Amino acid sequence: MAGEPGPVIENRETLASSPVHEVALACVEAGIEAAHPRNAIRDAVGLDGDRLVVGERAYDMGEYDEVLVLGGGKAAGAIATELESLLGDRLTGGAIVVPEPVEADAVEVFLGGHPLPDQGSVAGARRLLELAAAADDGTLVLAVVTGGGSAMLAAPAEGVELADLQAVTEALLSAGVDIDGINAVRKHCSAIKGGQLARAAAPATVAGLLVSDVVGDDHGVIASGPTAPDETTYGDALDVLDRHGVEAPAAVRRRLESGARGEVPETPGSGDAVFDRVANQVLVNGWTALEAARAVAIEAGYTPCVLSSRFRGEAREAALAHLAVAEEVVDTGNPVEPAAALLSGGETTVTVRGSGTGGPNQEFALRAAMELPEGAVLASVDTDGEDGSTSAAGAVVDADSVGDLTSARDALGDNDAYGFLESRGALVVTGPTGTNVNDLRVLLLPA
Repeated sequence: MAGEPGPVIENRETLASSPVHEVALACVEAGIEAAHPRNAIRDAVGLDGDRLVVGERAYDMGEYDEVLVLGGGKAAGAIATELESLLGDRLTGGAIVVPEPVEADAVEVFLGGHPLPDQGSVAGARRLLELAAAADDGTLVLAVVTGGGSAMLAAPAEGVELADLQAVTEALLSAGVDIDGINAVRKHCSAIKGGQLARAAAPATVAGLLVSDVVGDDHGVIASGPTAPDETTYGDALDVLDRHGVEAPAAVRRRLESGARGEVPETPGSGDAVFDRVANQVLVNGWTALEAARAVAIEAGYTPCVLSSRFRGEAREAALAHLAVAEEVVDTGNPVEPAAALLSGGETTVTVRGSGTGGPNQEFALRAAMELPEGAVLASVDTDGEDGSTSAAGAVVDADSVGDLTSARDALGDNDAYGFLESRGALVVTGPTGTNVNDLRVLLLPA
């Protein structure tokens, strides 16, 4: 259940086949645990008398008749329950959309789908909009915006149905479109994304509590930015479809073309008055996980090197970049001498051309395992516990994980990293972790 004590790798005992594997798994667990929103809330949000402190901002609770929690995503349940515990009867209501049930008192809980929206996503998002529309200048909205919220907060725009949102989302994911492109389309087919929750809540005061699952922590991209200005347009959304050859449902294309002609209002952008009383703050991001993983690596005697928190693009290509650095470390001692820990984050993608099963971290691990230096161990996971559409968080591999290169290449060609890695006993299973700060990769190169 979201909000309960931190995640553990369920099959860790099987995966920890050597001391190096043990360290790699410990790094992953530390990263996921550090990124759990309960830790962020306790660090960044608190009460000082009648003042609610959120980061560097403070809100005088005496100025508000109502305090609402509104939001959604994979980390929203844990944040909402922490806020209920902190605020007690000061919290008057709200609604969240989450993937797993949570126990809440004042806040209504809806279950929504991921990675594709479902009827629960629609019902929950519409309830959020209803509560936001009833807010006034005496309302404080604590807007919980976390990874996964793009799917879970699905209020189709006029003329668009849930089936249309599902179809275009699936097509965008299969085409390997990056998150910026996916969200440009989703924002313009929605009544809540792209700053439209903030528009509905105005003139209420909105304090955005964000858990970032996007490279660069762009507030407008996290969960498709329901409380942030949208710098994309209907024209941009059409361009995404055309550049990637995405066949969108007719209703989606009609909506976007109408907007591009000026027949449908644009999403609110920078300078729009709806944001005059909105302040968003990122509580947790990919660096949170990387720093925790780095600390564990240091304690285990490895010299850490964070390659980047912003890797993106095709997963198998990112794997080659990591392999190149690993080979340099082993051969020349640059940029660090072994024992070394190469760490990275970000959000890679997979362009689906085959009929197999997998996810970006599994493709990354499989491609890397084909050429890992002897003795090296790589763990690559999605911090939400679900890599792609699979039940595995990712995989841990070494130079012996592949064996038959021909079979590995065939699996990669069919996008069946899951099947191959499962047969090798390499999949990492955590279950839903209650957080989502993108990918976390740990590549250990012993001395």
